[in-house]
Amino acid sequence: MEHNSTFPIKQNELDMLRDEATSYIKSIQWEQGQRAKNKDKDAKDESILLYLSRAKGNGGTDVTSVSKTILELKKRLLPESIAIPIHLNQTLYAVQEGITLGIWIKDSFYDSSGLSSLSENRSALDNSGKREYESKMQTSTAFMLFAMSYKILHDLKTVASDDLSVMKNKFAGIPEVSLMSPLKGISCALFYYDKYLGHPEIIKTDKDVIDFTVVYFEALIAEIQMRKSSLEYTETIGDRTYKLENSEFAVAGWDNVFQGTAKSVEFNKIQFEQIVGNRDAKHFARRLTERMLSYDFEAKKNPFQELGGFMPVFMGYGIPGTGKSMLIAAIATRLKEHSDNLDIPFLFHPMPDTLISTFQGGSAEKMVDWMKPLGDPSKLIFAPIDDAENNLQERTAQGVSAGVKEVIGVFLRYTEGAYAVNYGNSSIGLFTNLPEMLDKAVISRVQGRFKIDGARTEHDFLDQDHLWWRKLDSTMPDFVNMQGPNDYTYLQDQGLAKNMGEIFNVSDKPTEERVLDAYDKIEKQFKSTDHLFYANLYKEIQKIFPFFSSRDVRNIQSAVSLRLTDFDLEQDWFENPESYFKKDYETKFNMLQELMRGNMKGLDFSEIRRQEVVRYLDNVATIADTDFKRKVDSRINQLNIETEAREQFGNRD
Repeated sequence: MEHNSTFPIKQNELDMLRDEATSYIKSIQWEQGQRAKNKDKDAKDESILLYLSRAKGNGGTDVTSVSKTILELKKRLLPESIAIPIHLNQTLYAVQEGITLGIWIKDSFYDSSGLSSLSENRSALDNSGKREYESKMQTSTAFMLFAMSYKILHDLKTVASDDLSVMKNKFAGIPEVSLMSPLKGISCALFYYDKYLGHPEIIKTDKDVIDFTVVYFEALIAEIQMRKSSLEYTETIGDRTYKLENSEFAVAGWDNVFQGTAKSVEFNKIQFEQIVGNRDAKHFARRLTERMLSYDFEAKKNPFQELGGFMPVFMGYGIPGTGKSMLIAAIATRLKEHSDNLDIPFLFHPMPDTLISTFQGGSAEKMVDWMKPLGDPSKLIFAPIDDAENNLQERTAQGVSAGVKEVIGVFLRYTEGAYAVNYGNSSIGLFTNLPEMLDKAVISRVQGRFKIDGARTEHDFLDQDHLWWRKLDSTMPDFVNMQGPNDYTYLQDQGLAKNMGEIFNVSDKPTEERVLDAYDKIEKQFKSTDHLFYANLYKEIQKIFPFFSSRDVRNIQSAVSLRLTDFDLEQDWFENPESYFKKDYETKFNMLQELMRGNMKGLDFSEIRRQEVVRYLDNVATIADTDFKRKVDSRINQLNIETEAREQFGNRD
């Protein structure tokens, strides 16, 4: 959805609405619907819903006062205190400001959608006019409640507890949401908010008031998101952004940046040393973490981006069982430990498994919700997509669902193009056993790639076994009655490499036949130290693999840049963050340039370029080939099964 125009929300206009907002906090009236009253029959939490449904003893309307309830909470929780405690005060203020903003948004929708004039001529409306009036009233109410909740979350999210799971478990949902009219919408929402606040089980401390408020208004947004597909006349909502003056806050259609960003997903802590083999992958992961940590929150950019060593999208691929999930956890562990140490907010944001939806447009919407937080410059974000071939598979393959196509469309739009903002603070990692099944356009977005190949050497296999039997050894010392190697200390090969050069057993030439033929052909005409060598090699490769494009050439260039920035950050910088991480952008950039110059002295540009080209082209060929080979293998397999079946069938007679 394009947001073409931005409209300011002016503070002086809000000032005029604040009295109305305060009056709602002081008192509203709401009569519960029959269904809400009967909700307690199948409730997950009898006591709370029963309490909500009996909120008014004998039916009829009930006057509710949020401000009165908060004062009562103050008496109950902090009888000693004279002033209203800070958390209660913050909450009351946030709810008031949220309502004020909601009213402004509702008024704006009234004007932009033509609801104002329908309202004025209400008595003269015919049936279709009445229908339009009612329909627009519902939409304006929904948008008002959405904006109100969104503003409350914006103000309280940062002060609420990180982990809201306990509060979410106590919360039994919102019994009813009214969209009949703005007044009814606000009254109904505040009525249940107030009833929860008054329930002694929900609020035990003054901090609970903030936590509960966040949980409640998150739930209200979720309820509205569920209903928005049935709303009409939403055109003037989707195409504009309302920005609050002198503030970061903006309402852009129904977009909710808090969705999914609230909390880092839990993961198992794993150190790189516990992963056997995978030298390339571990080295890459270590570089990625050092580069992300260099991001500058003030300048909102990363010096490594300027040096050409940052990868917004990368890919790890390898056969099953080589440690993809462990690697994801190890990258997250390393980023989290360093972030905690440097006092930097970190978000571990894996793609959920439930992304592909059966509804038309549902997958795109979920994908946008997942990709949105990656544009948040206020934290470091690691966003792995495990088994990427499930959600990003080749669109042209037979039987690919519409959902997959939607997801890929969103992925491409957010990784390059108008939507793609990368400040150098977030990185998406595709992890897959089947890179050849990934969509070609998705693969071409990948700027760094590495193999996850598991144990490869005698020492790797020794270490893999050692990690298993050493547990037995520690519980029963003499039980493992076997001889260890004489000339190897366990795990000594599993440390991190110094640089890429250490890892490559660089073959001088491509290993893949067609690439090798092309390489030899061009080498007869040019030396590999000539620029023309590469120009002609690329042209030749394009004849063999028509999908090879200038995007691939850019990827090769970024691979070379990665090698030029392939140096360790000083150990001292991690121990004393002031010496590098806490410095300003310019200083960090200059310090890195120094390191880069020192690193380049030992490198030969034309040789690195040659190595990276060979590596990339082999990679392209392997991916293209594997797809073909797999099809051939499965066909051969099918034929073998049929032949065997015929023979066995013949033998029965």
